[in-house]
Amino acid sequence: MKKEFLEIGKIVSTCGLKGEVRVLPWSDSPDFFMSLSSLYFEEGAQKLTVQKARPQKNVVILKLSGVDTIEAANALRGKVLYMSRADVTLPERTFFVQDLIGLRVIDADDPAVEYGLLSDVSQTGANDVYHITKNGKTTLIPAIRQVVEETDVEKGIMRIRPMKGLFDDAD
Repeated sequence: MKKEFLEIGKIVSTCGLKGEVRVLPWSDSPDFFMSLSSLYFEEGAQKLTVQKARPQKNVVILKLSGVDTIEAANALRGKVLYMSRADVTLPERTFFVQDLIGLRVIDADDPAVEYGLLSDVSQTGANDVYHITKNGKTTLIPAIRQVVEETDVEKGIMRIRPMKGLFDDAD
């Protein structure tokens, strides 16, 4: 079952004297993070309203409602921020990494051939790379249309057509 609230970043320090915080975003880009008007602590237990957000190098400077002093901001240091899945509509063939981890990876042409479980995702810039693990061995595959035929998060499977040489038994 998909989690309703997903980790999106961590407050790493304060910024200035008026309650702003520096957040290390755990998303593809700060722009995605900055598009959210509500964030949460403790997997949705406490809703936060974003007053403003701006990128600064590899972090996001965030001003939350009710956090108006450096002392209040400092008390938030180290806290993980969450987003609600309901607040975001992803483009087609785009998934949250947390939803991909654990998918069974099978052959698109022969469902009896299982390559392993998707264990991690690396973001390389050009395209993501999926880590497929089976029997302690990890194989890396590019997350491109020529390889990934279908991703069905609801059924827990990913169908791929691997390039020659990716797996020992691939033709």
